[in-house]
Amino acid sequence: MKKRIISAFSLVCALAIMFDYSLDAQQYTDIEEDADTTATAGVVTATTLDLASLEDLSVTDSAAIATAKSLGDIYGYENIGICTVSEGNLNIRETASSDGKLVGKFPANAACEIISTEGEWSYIKSGEVEGYVSSEYLLSGDEAWDKALELAQYVATSNTGGLRVRVEPNTDCEIIYQLADGEEVPILDNTQDDEWIKVDVDGDEGYVSAEYVDVDLSLTTAMTLTEARYGAGVSDVRMAVCDFALQYVGNRYVWGGTSLTNGVDCSGFTMQVMAQFGVYLSHSSRAQANEGTAISTSELKPGDLIFYGRGSTINHVAIYIGGGQIVHASNKRDGIKISNYMYRTPLKCVRVLYD
Repeated sequence: MKKRIISAFSLVCALAIMFDYSLDAQQYTDIEEDADTTATAGVVTATTLDLASLEDLSVTDSAAIATAKSLGDIYGYENIGICTVSEGNLNIRETASSDGKLVGKFPANAACEIISTEGEWSYIKSGEVEGYVSSEYLLSGDEAWDKALELAQYVATSNTGGLRVRVEPNTDCEIIYQLADGEEVPILDNTQDDEWIKVDVDGDEGYVSAEYVDVDLSLTTAMTLTEARYGAGVSDVRMAVCDFALQYVGNRYVWGGTSLTNGVDCSGFTMQVMAQFGVYLSHSSRAQANEGTAISTSELKPGDLIFYGRGSTINHVAIYIGGGQIVHASNKRDGIKISNYMYRTPLKCVRVLYD
């Protein structure tokens, strides 16, 4: 793992200097504007810091709070906004109207770039989604910058295929999962600087070697509603199941939960979604794996269930939505999310919809 980082002390000092400078320059901001300058009073953006000068820094100070890349991720926003809905998601619409077509979901505490504001509506870009949101639920300015620092969390991203997740921080113990290249998982217990990093995989804890992951600070972003790609011959009921499930992307994960809006776990999610279409499943991923017809991955259609596990024991379930993707209640950090169906090796695929 290659980490380019700056110490917490250096970062705080740099931000303090920039903040002080911007306050001193406040009297000029109302009368003069340089097209190449984006700093305004009390606000520090990425372009006011020389990120290029950090590229060659290589420090392993355990007190460090950001990698150079992460600093760019967080402060790369010129006009950052943070979603302030108390629960669920903020709707992103195609036009500045409550009747506008829904194009995405903006989870609570997710970040965006505020491109413009028109009355009660703001036009934003978050992840792959662009559209209008109600400005009432959008934190901006200094408060948004402060909130971004508070919300940023360390994540580990696999930089190799078949990343081994182990039960203990050593190579002599059991391998419980294997993660696909590019899969991102939350880091636990401030282990981001350790040789073995503790991670959360769908609510289960394990360890990965720091050699095979990239560590970054991350802010969540919006989810598009067009991430499900349906293949030819997919029935209306299968499309309806996927559309129904996708509307809850961004909602909370709660172990043992059964509420699609207030908190649900993986089997609670599949149980509640399928119940809307007359399919009644147990509240257990292991039980659900035996409540349909087993199929191969080559036979998967949108609406089928995919099961994952620790070793050979099933402990997680997701809904296949087509295009090599699944929707599932993953963990406390990400809640209900969309993933590549091979982000872990599937143990079993089951069909519970018959059309």
